Amino acid sequence: MGRLDGKVAFITGAARGQGRSHAVRLAAEGADLILCDACGPVGSSTITPASSDDLSTTVEQVEALGRRAVSAEVDVRDADALRALVDKGVAELGRVDVVVANAGILTWARSHEMTQDQWNDVVDVNLTGTFNTVQAALPHLLEQGTGGSIIVISSAAGLKGQPFTLSYTASKHGLVGLTNALAIEYGDYGIRANSIHPCGVATHMGEAVGLMDLINERAETVGPTFMNTLPVAFAEPEDISDAVAFLASDEAKYVTGLQMKVDAGNVGR
Repeated sequence: MGRLDGKVAFITGAARGQGRSHAVRLAAEGADLILCDACGPVGSSTITPASSDDLSTTVEQVEALGRRAVSAEVDVRDADALRALVDKGVAELGRVDVVVANAGILTWARSHEMTQDQWNDVVDVNLTGTFNTVQAALPHLLEQGTGGSIIVISSAAGLKGQPFTLSYTASKHGLVGLTNALAIEYGDYGIRANSIHPCGVATHMGEAVGLMDLINERAETVGPTFMNTLPVAFAEPEDISDAVAFLASDEAKYVTGLQMKVDAGNVGR
């Protein structure tokens, strides 16, 4: 018996990294999956993008666990495509119970040098994309009338200021307000909303070489902002998936409006 037997989870940014880890973990707990990823370059982000093969690998790993998956290459900025995917997933899998708004990108620059695209792209994906994700699933959660769990993947940068990543930090702070508003608005329907705030995670986002150059230029003053208090530089995706699995399960049935730090003490610095 898995903690999520009979449930269906919708996960964005599922092709690799945290998204793949969340998908595999929830499948191992018994959930069927609705999965999407843009699978290509996203605006001004210079981090190597996920590919179609990456998303196929996630689906294969889910199916290897005996679970079903409905997937599509969808950019979370495309609200119509997200709705169509969730509608298709519900038609094939019967329902949706858990939403994991995971898709996100990062750009970096000194704030006075940040381009309009670097601002717009990150806010559009991280914040508006999360709104689109949640809005695609909410009608089904309400129609089912059996509650649900909305899990928003924010960041330690959503709870404290972080230099050189103004658009990212602002978008991740915005997710806290979005999550808390959802928790209040839909609590009467048994729908819970919580955000998770990781420290740096060992994914492709760690390729931010230019960001590290900026940090190293001012290591004495801003360097500690990016450091953890526990003796680990990066968490693993599976560490965040542990929190996702808890919040998705009935063990968290009374947990809503929470900002869960999985940050190795980063926010406390």
